[in-house]
Amino acid sequence: MTRPLTEKRLVLATHNAGKAREVAALLADHAIEVVTAGSLGLPVPEETETSFIGNATIKALAAARASGMVSLADDSGFSVAALEGAPGVYTADWAEQPDGTRDYAAAMAKVERLARHSPDRKAWFSCALVLAWPDGHVESFLGESHGQWVWPPRGGKGFGYDPMFVPDGEAQSFAEMDPARKHAISHRAAAFRLLSEACLPRR
Repeated sequence: MTRPLTEKRLVLATHNAGKAREVAALLADHAIEVVTAGSLGLPVPEETETSFIGNATIKALAAARASGMVSLADDSGFSVAALEGAPGVYTADWAEQPDGTRDYAAAMAKVERLARHSPDRKAWFSCALVLAWPDGHVESFLGESHGQWVWPPRGGKGFGYDPMFVPDGEAQSFAEMDPARKHAISHRAAAFRLLSEACLPRR
């Protein structure tokens, strides 16, 4: 049976400022205080699973157990049909640089270089959201946004691979959209709707 979230404060298991902003915006309709794992100085666990749900579960349980609070974790990624779903769960790894920083411009260029000769431009974003309690109970949800990859990248909003993705039915890339529009149709919004309907109280 689905466990409702009755607590009024949770830990967002991320050190990614872009994700933190998006999830905070999605939580605006709920009377829940959010603190991030980064602000609490929690360590980043090793993501050893091969699915978005698996990696989000690792992060959510680690933050819940370290903080003693309910935790919400996100694991998301960008997939390209011509690359058999890559980079997928390795989306962030494709942006890793030798100095430990992440360069998403370089990651997008890698996608274009590897996929440019295929006529198939289908691509999608996936987002797994997992709520975890300190006692080990978890609730998990998966959302997707389908569209196509474009080149060159377009727009200066958003983050990650947003500039090279145009969702189905839209003319703008995620990085060209007003944030409110992106929040309404994104993979993260789709997963959050499922989570909200199942677990979150309304104000």
